[in-house]
Amino acid sequence: MNIHITSLLLFALGLGTTITFASSHWLLAWMGLEINTLPMLPLMAQHHHPRAIEATTKYFLTQATAAAVLLFASITNAWLTGQWEIQQMTHPVPATMITLALALKIGLAPLHTWLPEVLQGLDLTTGMILSTWQKLPPFALLLQLPALNQTTLIALPITSTLIGGWGGINQTQLRKILAYSSIAHLSWMILILQFAPSLTLLALIMYITMTLSLFLTFKLNNSTTINSLATTWSKTPAIAAMAPLILLSLGGLPPLTGFAPKWLILQELTKQDLAPTATFAALTALLSLYFYLRLSYTITLTMSPNNLPGTTPWRLPYLQLSLPLSTATMMTLLLLPLTPTITALLNP
Repeated sequence: MNIHITSLLLFALGLGTTITFASSHWLLAWMGLEINTLPMLPLMAQHHHPRAIEATTKYFLTQATAAAVLLFASITNAWLTGQWEIQQMTHPVPATMITLALALKIGLAPLHTWLPEVLQGLDLTTGMILSTWQKLPPFALLLQLPALNQTTLIALPITSTLIGGWGGINQTQLRKILAYSSIAHLSWMILILQFAPSLTLLALIMYITMTLSLFLTFKLNNSTTINSLATTWSKTPAIAAMAPLILLSLGGLPPLTGFAPKWLILQELTKQDLAPTATFAALTALLSLYFYLRLSYTITLTMSPNNLPGTTPWRLPYLQLSLPLSTATMMTLLLLPLTPTITALLNP
């Protein structure tokens, strides 16, 4: 794709997100979501592959459905209460409809079925944008919504953490594994949303950092299946050493960065007398940890049978930027000691 067209699409992507961030009116928020969705379609379909076209179509239909439900719910709320403000959502029926619409947009279970299929049809760069940047506008609205539907905000994440862990166990495609990983992580953010929004923001920032580093690692290695990870050690030994740590950070093991949000969320849930919910979330996180360990095993302890004995006498010039990968990786591994500082900055 032409660099000017790509720049224009990325600008529109940022513009839609900014409008959603800055809006307190439902119509402006809906407009920002639409402006944010439309540039993703050409970015998804740029390779003209049948899988990419199928993924683009599924994404468009899903996002259009969610936007239509959100617009209908906001109009219903204005009809019932006379309020268009996001923070003045006082009627439980439109509030529940908007929560479900935003859950469909980000891919929470049981509204998640589009996410693994769409992500599987995309290249790693577009999939990285879908898994990180596209989560920001819906969360900007979820953080502003009053907590009227507490049962929904508990039922959705409990379902998501189970399906996100269970669905990724039997997968061999890395993009589908990352999709189920996204579903599992989003469940933790929504679970704590009504009790401590600052922890939701912390978990979202940590998730974006860890997912960014993992996508960049797979992109650097040009890996899309588990079997292709077996050549990592022979091609990039440094990546083979760091990738398991990134995966364990996604699993939430100390002393890595991913431990901080899960630890604080479990602590807050216990304070809210939701110890059974916290226990269930912690146990289902072990399902996700299983396929992270599976990927770690493939990267570090498996050698590809197709490696040629001997060293390549010449190498092609390396053109990919490694600075984003190194920065994201260091943040993924080393931010745990800064958790008190980050939480202090996020608390109003």
